[in-house]
Amino acid sequence: MIDYSKVLSKTVVDTPKSGIRKFFDLMSTMTDVVGLTVGEPDFQTPWHIREAGIQSLEKGKTYYTANAGLMDLRSEINTYMTRRFRISYKPESEVIVTVGGSEAIDIAFRAVIEAGDEVIIPTPSFVCYAPLVSIAGGTPVILETKFENKFKIDPEALKAAITPKTKMLVLPYPNNPTGAIMTREELEDIAEILRDTNILVLSDEIYAEMTYTGDHCSIASIDGMWERTIVASGFSKAYAMTGWRLGYICAPKALCEQMLKIHQYGIMSSPTTAQFAAIEALKNGDDDIRMMVDEYNRRRRYIFNGLKSIGIESFEPEGAFYIFPKIGDFGLSGEEFCNKLLYDYKCAIVPGNAFGKSGEGFARISYAYSIKHITQALERIEAFVKTL
Repeated sequence: MIDYSKVLSKTVVDTPKSGIRKFFDLMSTMTDVVGLTVGEPDFQTPWHIREAGIQSLEKGKTYYTANAGLMDLRSEINTYMTRRFRISYKPESEVIVTVGGSEAIDIAFRAVIEAGDEVIIPTPSFVCYAPLVSIAGGTPVILETKFENKFKIDPEALKAAITPKTKMLVLPYPNNPTGAIMTREELEDIAEILRDTNILVLSDEIYAEMTYTGDHCSIASIDGMWERTIVASGFSKAYAMTGWRLGYICAPKALCEQMLKIHQYGIMSSPTTAQFAAIEALKNGDDDIRMMVDEYNRRRRYIFNGLKSIGIESFEPEGAFYIFPKIGDFGLSGEEFCNKLLYDYKCAIVPGNAFGKSGEGFARISYAYSIKHITQALERIEAFVKTL
């Protein structure tokens, strides 16, 4: 018999499973559960986008595309980035179409990280960053953000985290799970620290369109930052295209050339049907975005006020579609709170420590669900909290 402990990668074996999926999987084994665990739009992909994908199939467009993606799509991505965020890229050499934003993050890490390199990761943040850094051979350096600062990066704390081994800063804003954003003025402070270094920035902007208190600012648009920034984004959130698995990278040519090698050997090219749908989304999807974001904004205010009326403190999220309420005042750990809520009151939310140790005492609640669904969850949360 083979001894798998001697053949499996220790790095991978030691990598924890996603805390988000843990509660989603528990919920799936139960009945009558109201779940607010997954960051997936409850909207269908708009019809005109689906139709573009269908038409591409009917016309037999089922071939491989160029490794970096259809040139028409890369051109539309550049047009979109220029129009929305005032940053421009050459479609032929500075844009790569990926299998979701997740692949974009993965190949960005793998293209630049070598053994011993450090990557600064603000937390709480999405669960994939630290594991992917470790798998790439790097060392995650955790930079804790705080509730009282609206979970923004503190420039002095960032300075203190930088060492001669620092290779990259992850900039996860708008933030999953906290709903925090960084304004242009706040990003200017970060840029000032990085300008005269060789430190790169991975700016995960998948929630860029979901910014409720003003327009999203990409750090790549700030003087001296374009040359050191890899922007990772995609179509899943803004266009309700999660299952299409399509994302993209925008970055300087010297960085894209190396990321493309990894994409080339590991993926070949992203799904062709999804690429044709994405062209339509970028050309004619602005009204869809506005409609969905207006509804998310309504849900954002509703769940914030609902939690407040129950007596659960949160800061009002300014981006993405999550709220990160404080649950640590009830005398339970995050895991205990969320487990009891799930098993005793059939309501599923995610403990904050799934997003880093600094998330302990909080929970992530997704409001990418209907008002009716959110109302049912709030009723169950209120009933549970009354017992505490």
